[in-house]
Amino acid sequence: MNATPAAGGPPESPRVAWRSHMRERVLDEAWSLAAGQGWDKVRVADLAERAEVSRPSIYKLFGDRAGIGHALVRRETDRFLLGLAAVLDIHRNDVANALRAGVAHALDEGARNPFVGAVLTAARGGTDALLPFLTSRPDPVFSSARALVAAWLAEVAPDAAEERRGETADTVVRLTLSHLLLPAADIDGVPDRVVRTACAILGVPGPAAGT
Repeated sequence: MNATPAAGGPPESPRVAWRSHMRERVLDEAWSLAAGQGWDKVRVADLAERAEVSRPSIYKLFGDRAGIGHALVRRETDRFLLGLAAVLDIHRNDVANALRAGVAHALDEGARNPFVGAVLTAARGGTDALLPFLTSRPDPVFSSARALVAAWLAEVAPDAAEERRGETADTVVRLTLSHLLLPAADIDGVPDRVVRTACAILGVPGPAAGT
């Protein structure tokens, strides 16, 4: 990783750039191991060997194993939210279709992303310790996604009451996460069902049949 300057600021020192590079390398290996065998089986010793860094260096960067898990989930959450924001903005002139596309995007991530899939599969069996980072720790994906959807609704549906926008965002995220954890048999129909509920709360027309 090059020591590139931040916008409007001085370039990173080689020491800072190296630490950033090492941090990303450890997270990349943690992602691969968790995707392949579940977070419960990921050991710091294995991470150190695969990332070619010392265990003390890993502990210095992340504090402890839980710190690695939190950083990994935070990174995946950021990536997911960037994708979700892009999907919502593509359809911003049609609230119902935008929300439907956002729900579909989240469900696709659960099916496509091996890391997310491994976490969800383990969680359904009650074994994976990484799930709390997704649902109840500081900066969880739920709170971040809810805030993103609420802020987006404030832009595209400004006439709706703030309380309705917040409730709509909360409902969309909760229902989507529930379907990720416990998939419905007719998963293809989930986005429409979630969005019909959301639109009823928000007070806007729901998705047109057959679109």
